[in-house]
Amino acid sequence: MTGSAANGRAAVVGLRWCAALLATLVCLGLTACTGLDERAGAGADARDGVDRSPLPESNEESDARRRARIRLELGASYYQQGNFKVALDELRQAVSADPDYAPAYGMIGLVYMAIGENARADENFLRGLRLAPADSDLNNNYGWFLCQTGKARESLDYFARALRNPLYTTPARPLHNAGICALRLGDTAAAESYFLRSFQVDPSNPVAMFNLAELFLKRGDVERARFYSQRLVANFDPSPEILWLALRIERKAGNRDVQASLESQLRRRFPASGEAAKLAKGEFED
Repeated sequence: MTGSAANGRAAVVGLRWCAALLATLVCLGLTACTGLDERAGAGADARDGVDRSPLPESNEESDARRRARIRLELGASYYQQGNFKVALDELRQAVSADPDYAPAYGMIGLVYMAIGENARADENFLRGLRLAPADSDLNNNYGWFLCQTGKARESLDYFARALRNPLYTTPARPLHNAGICALRLGDTAAAESYFLRSFQVDPSNPVAMFNLAELFLKRGDVERARFYSQRLVANFDPSPEILWLALRIERKAGNRDVQASLESQLRRRFPASGEAAKLAKGEFED
C-alpha cells in the first residue's frame, strides 16, 4: 500500500470513529464528539465531529431568549433522533422568537448538513458566527462542515478559533477533528500533532487513540501503537475497526496468542464485517 493510500484509509477510518464515537461520547455538545459507529465503532455520517448542545444562558435571560432556548432544545432532541423535519420546525420557531440567537442558527446548519442541503447549512453556520464569532461550538461545527464538504484546509482555521477560548470545556473535539482533516490533506505530521494534543487534554478520547494507533502502526512504531490500541480494547466495546487494528498491531509485535484471541472475537462478533472478510483473505495491509 502506498503512503497516500494508507493516509487516505486512516482518514476514512478516523472519520467513521468520529461518527460512531461521537455518539458514544456524546461529542454533541447537547450534553455533550461523533459514536465510533453508534456502537462505539464505525459508520460516519454528516453529524460526525460536531457539538450539538445548546449553550447555557445567563440568569438575566429575556422571555424571548427563554422561548428560543426551549425551542432549540426541542429541535436538538429531534435532530438527534433523526427527525429532521420536526427539528427544523422547532428551530425556525426558535429564531422567530429571537432572531439574534446564534446557537439556533448553528443547530439549523447541522440539520441542513445532515440532509445534504449544504448551501443552506453554510448560510446558517455563517449567520450564527456573525452573531457570535468567538463561539467555540459554532467554530468547531463549521470547521467540521467545511472538512466534510471538501474544504479541509479552510476548516483548520475554524478549529483553531474554537480553541482560543481558554474556558472551552471540550478542546479535545476540535483537536481530533483537525487531526482527521489534516489526514485528508495528507499531512500526517500535523495530524499526529493534533491527535497527541487531543489525547493529552482528554486521555479517554477514542478518536485520538484510534488514529494515533493507526499512524504509529503505519510508521512501524509498534510499541506506541500498542499503547493506544490496548487502551481502546480495554475501555470501549470492541467494534470491527478496533479489533482489526488491534490484531494487526499484535501481529506486527509477534504476539500470536493475543492476535488469535482478537481474531476469534472479530469472527464471532462481527462475521459479516469488512474486517472479518479481510481476515479471511489474509489481507493484513502490511
